[in-house]
Amino acid sequence: MNPDAAHVRSPDATFPGRGADGGGWPDASRGAGLLLHVTSLPGAWGVGEIGPHAVRWVRALAGMGVRYWQVLPLGPTGYGDSPYQGLSTFAANPLLISVDDLLRAGWLTTEDLGEFPATDPRRADYGTILPVRSALLARAADRFAAAPSADHRQFEAFCARHADWLPDFALFLSVKNEQSGRAWIEWPVPLAQREPAAMAEARRRLAREIQRVEILQFLFERQWAALRRVAARVGVRMVGDLPIYVAHDSADVWARRELFSLDRDGRPTVVAGVPPDYFSPTGQRWGNPLYRWDAHAAESYTWWTARVRRALDFADLIRFDHFRGLESYWEIPAEAPTAERGRWVAGPGDALLATLRDRLGGLPLIAEDLGLITEAVHALRDRFGLPGMEVLQFLVGELPRQPDRLDRIRRNSVVYTGTHDNDTARGWFEMLRRRDASDPERLAAVALLGECAEEAARRLVEVAWHTKARVAVAPLQDILGLGSEARMNVPGRPDGNWQWRFCWEDFPPEPRQWLRRLTAAAGRGSRA
Repeated sequence: MNPDAAHVRSPDATFPGRGADGGGWPDASRGAGLLLHVTSLPGAWGVGEIGPHAVRWVRALAGMGVRYWQVLPLGPTGYGDSPYQGLSTFAANPLLISVDDLLRAGWLTTEDLGEFPATDPRRADYGTILPVRSALLARAADRFAAAPSADHRQFEAFCARHADWLPDFALFLSVKNEQSGRAWIEWPVPLAQREPAAMAEARRRLAREIQRVEILQFLFERQWAALRRVAARVGVRMVGDLPIYVAHDSADVWARRELFSLDRDGRPTVVAGVPPDYFSPTGQRWGNPLYRWDAHAAESYTWWTARVRRALDFADLIRFDHFRGLESYWEIPAEAPTAERGRWVAGPGDALLATLRDRLGGLPLIAEDLGLITEAVHALRDRFGLPGMEVLQFLVGELPRQPDRLDRIRRNSVVYTGTHDNDTARGWFEMLRRRDASDPERLAAVALLGECAEEAARRLVEVAWHTKARVAVAPLQDILGLGSEARMNVPGRPDGNWQWRFCWEDFPPEPRQWLRRLTAAAGRGSRA
């Protein structure tokens, strides 16, 4: 584990090794959390970042008694700006580096920022800011490289610690930029196939660009570690997010093709998704390449251990997205246009989780076990003592058939009002209110939350906070009672996602005081 990141964990935040439940909770008491991706933070530079506003946010959480800050994946994003389709599962997104901190360190000057474009403070306009911020980051990296500094020794140590992934990622991103962003499968064959001579020549030709990538990874990690030290001091733990699959157009697949189900040219032979269900008659074809689990087992899950260990450089706990894929996963022929022709295939299950537990000293994971989940998936989760997830927007729909459903929420779980894929609580409630007055789900929602859409979001938060679940989490949008205009993601929509941001004036004292009172009354307050 990265020592610079590991030492920021507070003493009571270490996870309990091989305890009876095998889990990895910081402690056994009830807690509350807020879900807010870094890009949604306020700030003057077009997108949320990990500088002064992130520090202010962490302190605001502590002031409300909130003990967990949950973020989305922190990796560099590709087409569509989705954090769930990253260019690397090991690297961080340099777009999140704090411009203010670069100014303070002297790697940027105020003159550099003189023509920064004006943007909507409540919306991340990636198309406008990406080229500008990329140029600023390159300038900062060049100044860092040129300046004689003790920082260089820390940078060299960082590169040495991450030699298992950083050189490949830096070369991948440099070549990708040189190739105008094309997917690696479309690069010249010698580079796509990683022929040694082509690789060596590219490293020589792109040496400056490669160094920039490495420096920016170092600067991100240093800023993030500083933020985590602040969080640890005020009693706030970070909850990260680890998608089970990685993108085909990623450094991970390009560098370790033997670990994925690919043909001779590097194209997937089978892809990930989920089968048809009530909501989707053709299923969901995600398109991510599937793992060759036999190859991972043959190397004793070394890549997976490194992946989870790297995720723990950035968080105290990790939400494991699509946990059911460890028990069995839906395998779709790559040529199939939809998910209907797939089949269930056994996953690595106990073997992978036991290896991770033994090598990491515990399993600080939250199992995302939503959707059509079998008893075998629940049994796998429970054998390793992992908390599952409950989402109240989904549970309300079950109340007409199961009136005691809220009472049956397990203690060893994390309950959410909604996730990044849901509409906001207010938007969801307003959608239900537009249904026929006799609709069972509408009736259940009104009985639980009342008639007033403006109050429904707060009432849903109150329901979550008063459940038996060990941790209750709400997106900030639900604390603020915002409608569908503040939704973070609409699954299946190709653009317009991941853009919502808030401004500090949107978060005045009244909702903070309300949340602090609720958190204390529900027995979820921070002890820090």
